[in-house]
Amino acid sequence: MDVYALAGAAPAIRTTAAPPPSMFEKASRTSRQGGTLGRFEETVLPHLDAAYDLARWLSRSDDHAEDIVQTACLRALRFFTTFEGGNARAWLLTIVRNTFYTWLRQHRAGELATPFDEELHSEDPDRAGAGAGDPEAELFRKADSRLLRLALEDLPLVFREAVVLREIEGLSYKEIAAIAGIPIGTVMSRLSRARRLLQQYLLAHGVSGRPGGSS
Repeated sequence: MDVYALAGAAPAIRTTAAPPPSMFEKASRTSRQGGTLGRFEETVLPHLDAAYDLARWLSRSDDHAEDIVQTACLRALRFFTTFEGGNARAWLLTIVRNTFYTWLRQHRAGELATPFDEELHSEDPDRAGAGAGDPEAELFRKADSRLLRLALEDLPLVFREAVVLREIEGLSYKEIAAIAGIPIGTVMSRLSRARRLLQQYLLAHGVSGRPGGSS
């Protein structure tokens, strides 16, 4: 089993709101005006839904997510000549993440402070996720999508970010490490810790991971 037992629940906990059509229109219009023509549209614009999804999960606001993605698209267009191929979605999500943290420093600087987590920092990365067994998988299967979304939104930012990039966007540990600028071992540790925090949240809200238990 993967390091984290939400694989089957990922589609259910995507953001419910779709990216506003205006975002597609503005980005497309800007790309034509900037002279990059079809390459930007073909390479980057298909990933706007993932960009909006990440911005929405990080900011926990539809309106802020739209502003963040709009700014990120303009930055992506500006630096598109530096894109050397490869995973365009990961490239765009990196820009969205960086744009979000710029926005966060300007509007919610207090959220940047992450309390020291002794368990997280002392965990052996080689064993991260070793406890993600069937009881945990059963717990996530039993939780409804609304409760899963609430549990995910309740996570501290660094854990929420790791979960969204891995379990919802399906990026590899290596890609997440590159996007967040952290070692792969830290990515694995954050995912492992996030899984346990989600488990605690669901148990506290009446979801049982035991076979035959009530949800």
